[in-house]
Amino acid sequence: MTALGARPASSVAAPKAAGKAHRAWLVWTTIVVASVVALVMILTLWVDRQMLDNHAWKNASTDVVRDENVQNALAAYLVNQLYDNANVAQSLQRQLPPNLKGLADPLAGALRQPATNAAAAFFGRPKVQELWINATTIAHQKLLNVLENKTGYGISTGNGVVTLNLHDLVVQLAQSLGLSGQRVQARIPPGAGVITIMRSDQLDAAQRGVRGVKILSVWLLLVVLGLYALAVYLARGARRAALRNVGWALTIVGVVVLLLRRLIGNYAVDALASPSYRGTIHDVWLTGTAILGQIGDATVMYGLILVGAAALAGPTKAATWVRARVAPTLNDKPAAAGALLAGALLILFLWGPTHALRTWWGMLLFAALVAAGAVVLRRQTLAEFAPGAPAPGTSTAPSMADELARLATLRSEGAISNDEYVRAKEHALS
Repeated sequence: MTALGARPASSVAAPKAAGKAHRAWLVWTTIVVASVVALVMILTLWVDRQMLDNHAWKNASTDVVRDENVQNALAAYLVNQLYDNANVAQSLQRQLPPNLKGLADPLAGALRQPATNAAAAFFGRPKVQELWINATTIAHQKLLNVLENKTGYGISTGNGVVTLNLHDLVVQLAQSLGLSGQRVQARIPPGAGVITIMRSDQLDAAQRGVRGVKILSVWLLLVVLGLYALAVYLARGARRAALRNVGWALTIVGVVVLLLRRLIGNYAVDALASPSYRGTIHDVWLTGTAILGQIGDATVMYGLILVGAAALAGPTKAATWVRARVAPTLNDKPAAAGALLAGALLILFLWGPTHALRTWWGMLLFAALVAAGAVVLRRQTLAEFAPGAPAPGTSTAPSMADELARLATLRSEGAISNDEYVRAKEHALS
């Protein structure tokens, strides 16, 4: 029978266990929500950086026109435009001797495939590629002007038409095939090789979407960072584990982005392209989603960095060994450690392996996170390896009380979780 007013231990432990479970559920929910938002953010960031940036579009156009499959497809299109708009047989008939004029029609048909092959070689010329790049860049700028409700290149958002003008390429192709007479060129109408992409009076919804993308690509990044930080903050007593879970969540998001790029590309090639153009569409898709792939790779890299940071602060033998080796410098020579860290960051920023590390805000954010991690690591090494204490691996072993105190300090600072603390304590007492 318990004393009056005393509460059984189980009645005290039950609310604590319930609170712990509720907090763990809240942490996981925050991480999952942040990861879903991160996936949406990556897609909007890709659209903003790849589809709505004229410089990136010009770079993609350069890569596209240098692709052999694309050159063959463009050659077939331009030869078709030439044959549809200029009477090739009649032009050949005027140039043939009288006794061979009857061969003009079969000769025109026989020359179609060689003309296509010549046109493919025609697209290998730097000047011709420059014409393509300029045409696609101007068309993209027209589209951006319409989507952003601007004017330029003769476009007004009220009744403008966004076009890709390849007329000059058609004319140059005719000249390269020997069809350079004024009559032939006069028969090529101004609309030959002009592709209408879309009309501005149909783009009200698209204009709203573009404004939304530009806003979301910035603010969703802040939301994702805030949610992940909140998850780590809420995981009191298990913050190292929460940081590790955030790292794995980011890694999974990056892998999902890379898988989506591959799966959607395969679907687009199979569903939208004829067999003869599948190679072309596949190459264009890879070029058009190159930045999406870069973002996916960077997300995986950042996630693995967080996982590694969490592992470095863990109770494993490998992590303890690494901390023991860096402790003398971190604890006794913090200025030297800071200089080494700054030098490493400088080399990383000069390399710039990701887009964020080539921007001022990305470098500032990454440097701040690394500095915060270094401060936390130094606190841990000061607690584990106090200045003047025997180095790990020597014959002087810490007392049981010192080991339990060290484990308690690590748990209170969030370096190890409660479960890890219990296991380490049982191992120390065994």
